[in-house]
Amino acid sequence: MESRDELEVIELPTLSYFPGPSRAIWPRPVRTQTRTADSVEASKPKRVEYISIAALMWAMFLMGWNDGTAGPLLPALQKNYHVGFAVVSLVFVANGVGFVSASIANVSVAQKVGFGKTLVIGSLAQLAAYAVQCSAPPFPVFVLAYVSSGVGVSLQLAQIMDFAVSLNKNAALKMAMFHASFGIGALCSPLGATQFAAMPDRWSFHFLVSLGCAIINTTSLSIVFRFKPLNDVLEKAGQTIRPASASQDNRYAQLLKLKVVHFLAFFIFAYVGVEVALAGWIVTFVMDERGGGSSSGYLTSGFFGGVTVGRLCLLWLNRLVGERRVIWLYILLSIGLEITIWLVPSLIANAVAVSLIGLFLGPIYPIVMTITGRLIPHWLMSGAIGWIAGFGQAGTAVVPFVTGAMASKFGVMSLQPLIVTVLAIMVGLWAVVPPDQQRSD
Repeated sequence: MESRDELEVIELPTLSYFPGPSRAIWPRPVRTQTRTADSVEASKPKRVEYISIAALMWAMFLMGWNDGTAGPLLPALQKNYHVGFAVVSLVFVANGVGFVSASIANVSVAQKVGFGKTLVIGSLAQLAAYAVQCSAPPFPVFVLAYVSSGVGVSLQLAQIMDFAVSLNKNAALKMAMFHASFGIGALCSPLGATQFAAMPDRWSFHFLVSLGCAIINTTSLSIVFRFKPLNDVLEKAGQTIRPASASQDNRYAQLLKLKVVHFLAFFIFAYVGVEVALAGWIVTFVMDERGGGSSSGYLTSGFFGGVTVGRLCLLWLNRLVGERRVIWLYILLSIGLEITIWLVPSLIANAVAVSLIGLFLGPIYPIVMTITGRLIPHWLMSGAIGWIAGFGQAGTAVVPFVTGAMASKFGVMSLQPLIVTVLAIMVGLWAVVPPDQQRSD
């Protein structure tokens, strides 16, 4: 009996009971606690990656906001500054000059200053532009502010694209998300700009909204990335860091020797030129040639709404047809729709066609950036993307300015044949881009 009583006393402490119905609960094994700790530890890089992506998506949103502003405000700028088509087109030229200048400097800036600091420098340049423009300064000062804006957008875009192509998983989807954020910004901006454009003395207040968004952008980039180099950011986000190449010296020379970089740069030059010229001048075209009213500014939102939807919802088609081949399809469809805008004198038909053109043009830019990531050595990626995007941004100066100059002489109806011509040139440019190949790191 004594041994039995002792056995019961020994067993009792191994059980714990809750009040109420009798129910024994055994202590959890130690290994379950270890697994839980490991799970929490593994979730940290994912959380860092998601926060980083969210901060960069806001920066892309603000870039789209910037690009979607000009079109609806052009009539207000012409009226308040008493300038014609050619002179008001200087806002596109100034933005392009700033962008190209920064893209040339980006190779050395990103190398010496680093990813996080370059992002903040770019965001501050963009913020400074809006701080000047919100006061409706004299036209030359207003135009010069676009140079600062172009510099800021260029520096930020190069870093964001470098981050995107360095991601190990779902890079194409995340690239599409970044560019969709751009499209959403460009979709939202005309909604506000159209309202402010209808207020003769308060049109510049639109840039107060832009300034508020820019302050949020600078703050978030500073807090999230803390001025760190790209490799530190990627490592903290759980990404694989590629070893540095021994041939990284003289990056400019290495970059300029790659023909594919220049082919892609000329293609993006034409693409971005078409995108900005159409978004910037379609409002004036509809008002002058189709009898559209003050609400015509919403056509720019329709165009960029199509861009956003295309970048997110046509991913399946890109995979089905193939990224290289689907670009041919998108360009040809856009040419057909442009011809309908040119020849069909219907406001509703033109508005639908503009949105569909945005839908088909939208996926092209992220596809090109993804292909660039497969063609260019990773240590040249930031410089290559900066050069491609920067030279491409020159298209935002040249094509819209040529449109304004032609409109001054022949009328704004000249917009459509010019767009069709540039789209046809894009077909030829894409033909000389070499097929995808595994890059050598």
